[in-house]
Amino acid sequence: MTRIVGIVQARMGSSRLPGKVLRPLAGRSVLGRVVRAARDSGVLADLVVATSTDAVDDAVAAECERLAVPCHRGPVDDVLTRFVGALDAHPGDAVMRFTADCPLLDPEIIAMVASVYRAVPGLDYASTSIARTLPRGLDVEIIRAEALRTLDRLATDHHRVHVTSYAYTHPESFRVLGVTLTPDRSGLRLTLDTEQDWTLLRAVVDHFGDVSVPLSKLADWLDGQPALRAVNADVRQKRLEES
Repeated sequence: MTRIVGIVQARMGSSRLPGKVLRPLAGRSVLGRVVRAARDSGVLADLVVATSTDAVDDAVAAECERLAVPCHRGPVDDVLTRFVGALDAHPGDAVMRFTADCPLLDPEIIAMVASVYRAVPGLDYASTSIARTLPRGLDVEIIRAEALRTLDRLATDHHRVHVTSYAYTHPESFRVLGVTLTPDRSGLRLTLDTEQDWTLLRAVVDHFGDVSVPLSKLADWLDGQPALRAVNADVRQKRLEES
């Protein structure tokens, strides 16, 4: 069985919403919700949070201790180096990458992507974001450990911030698979990057409570909440080149 290590990138710095990863939702931090979803997927042999060595991220390290999840610390802007360091400390055959600003992650989707990856021999990278049908904030990606180390040798500039982007922008060099789910719910925005996002996420958690909500159930509820969906509908997602 392929040994999959989950790595959650998390830091307090954010150009649009500093400190977002430790904001509380129903008594649990945003980071805590991501860690729970990853654990509840049942597919990870290990899980580690990768944060920076900056003093401001001491708070992230303290939260990791509270959550009983290992914490690896590395450069602020070279996130790829952070991931490779975390993989060195927590070896595996493949890495599932998570970001700590996705508190509505669905454990079932995490498990499904892991199953797809395991079913395709020789695959370097699989992701739900190549041909996006999921809401932003629920995407899942997995990369072969040796492919990640290859990226560490090849990637420069913004590719070192986005960790896996060199792989999926160079499909001629890597065996890449896009995973799509129907129906298309890519019009929903369920990530945390702005105050508008926070308003929507708080409303979701106020309604459902401190649980991981399956996407189908969440989407059905949001279908009946047009005003809430509109709260962050106009938020512009930063381009890949924008770190």
